Amino acid sequence: MTYEIIFEPHALDAATRFLKEDPAGLAVVLNAIDELAHNPRPAGTTPYGPDIRRLRVGAYRVIYVIDDAVIHILVTHLGRTS
Repeated sequence: MTYEIIFEPHALDAATRFLKEDPAGLAVVLNAIDELAHNPRPAGTTPYGPDIRRLRVGAYRVIYVIDDAVIHILVTHLGRTS
């Protein structure tokens, strides 16, 4: 089963900002997000509840919501770690 990846506008705005500052780093993050379509709960992600998870990729973090009923993943936050 392949999940559809959807980005909230706030996450897209952050991605646009990071594209200007760190295009290579953002490419790695986007590849990791694409992998979530095939495995939405990979090892190394942290649960924030039954359907919310956090993924860390290098200096970036991604918060996303998994909706198994609709088969999509909603990326709600894309940011940098401190």
